[in-house]
Amino acid sequence: MKIITVLPGDGIGPEVTASAVRVLQSVFQNSKTEVQFIEKKIGGAAIDAYGTPLPQETIDQCKRSHAILLGAVGGPKWNQQSMQLRPEQGLLGIRKAMGLFANLRPVEAFQALVDASPLKRSFVEQVDFIIVRELTGGLYFGRPSERLGPNQDRVVDTLAYSRQEIQRVVEKAFQLAMKRRRKITSIDKANVLESSRMWRELVNETSKRYPEVAVTHQLVDSAAMQLITNPSQFDVLVTENMFGDILSDEASVLTGSLGMMPSASLRADKVGLYEPAHGSAPDIAGQGKANPLATILSAALMLRYSFDMDREAKQIEAAVRDVLNQGYHTSDLQIDRPDHRTVNTTEMTDRVISAINQNETIHQ
Repeated sequence: MKIITVLPGDGIGPEVTASAVRVLQSVFQNSKTEVQFIEKKIGGAAIDAYGTPLPQETIDQCKRSHAILLGAVGGPKWNQQSMQLRPEQGLLGIRKAMGLFANLRPVEAFQALVDASPLKRSFVEQVDFIIVRELTGGLYFGRPSERLGPNQDRVVDTLAYSRQEIQRVVEKAFQLAMKRRRKITSIDKANVLESSRMWRELVNETSKRYPEVAVTHQLVDSAAMQLITNPSQFDVLVTENMFGDILSDEASVLTGSLGMMPSASLRADKVGLYEPAHGSAPDIAGQGKANPLATILSAALMLRYSFDMDREAKQIEAAVRDVLNQGYHTSDLQIDRPDHRTVNTTEMTDRVISAINQNETIHQ
């Protein structure tokens, strides 16, 4: 029996996780795999229910699970909370509690959506890379931020990394590169930051064990420009926590919407947390406008990395591609073409499930 903990979160989180659960149920039913979905609270919903963004019972349940499916957290309702009680602390906390150190964000141009990107077609149609972001160190996990001075007119945030934290995520990136096109771009700010100099040293040390992988070092400001001006050059990008957070959101421009960006947060074993890269979008919550595809594609990553069900993962990805090629999309994707039709969250999910079942029937 496989156990998946579902953390719907806030805003559109419950809608998109419900869509992904429906897709997973269809896939597991077709493969005759027994699975149990258990729902727990995180983020703002947990603050409302328990007074904390990450209740202990949520942590305990996640630790009993084979995989975790997360929606999104946050919203203006909780903006006045202290830093320690913000919904986002629930997300940071569960990553830390579960030891999830590597965030994988695939960025692939779907041909049906190339025109949804504000960039020229020639820039994006060959895009296929993956960003590997370190998750448990850096500025987000330094010692508590401080306000200093008699009038508290200075602030301090601490960027801290250990060799072990850097080494394990770099190793993961090289392992991925070996399964792809064997190219790594390591992104840092080694001309300014000591942490980046250590990062670069460890990348160079690791590369000696992977002579087949070509390694390029790039400063983060240059990488930000290259992601827009020449994105097809990249295969595997590896970087620290904050740089990866910013660059992966920038990369969503290439796919036309954050609603198309899945992610997987992994540790050394097969346990992982899977979530869309987008936020909770409280302004459209409950209206059926949410794009479920990033969460559905995150569910495909779950099958691949946590359950070794690569065939079924490819089924989901192929189904998403088929539905998009048929001209269906949600309202976040601005496509002004007569052969494209805007659908709501439920209809998009229905069509993906139908495509999965259709492809499964053909291959039986």
